[in-house]
Amino acid sequence: MHFSDYESDQSRLYNAHHGDINSAESKSKVKNIWKITAYLTLITLIEVGIGLYSHYSHAEGGLKTAYNIIFILMTLLKAGLIVSIFMHLGDEVKSMIMMILIPLTLFIWFTIAFIADGAFWLWINQHVYTWSK
Repeated sequence: MHFSDYESDQSRLYNAHHGDINSAESKSKVKNIWKITAYLTLITLIEVGIGLYSHYSHAEGGLKTAYNIIFILMTLLKAGLIVSIFMHLGDEVKSMIMMILIPLTLFIWFTIAFIADGAFWLWINQHVYTWSK
């Protein structure tokens, strides 16, 4: 494939005069976008509902932890849908997906580890060491 072929293919995406926007393929893509948008809206409404219910019911202990875990899982599901569909990562080969997900996972792990280490350092300084005035 030559570069000019690539340019002409890309131009059809942005110019309605070069492609048939009423084709079955185009309508299928639009329908899929609306379906994913509905899923994202539903997930967001459930997240907001869980957050409001958790806050106003004054949930504590295991119940609050369960609400937080459900909220985090739904947020990850929503992020996965956005990345897979709207950022087109779902269309990539597996090695490309792994090249993006492994560093992201490591970054999240490092962030959690640094927060835990900082919290422990703060606790040690407040409870174990006594500083002279």
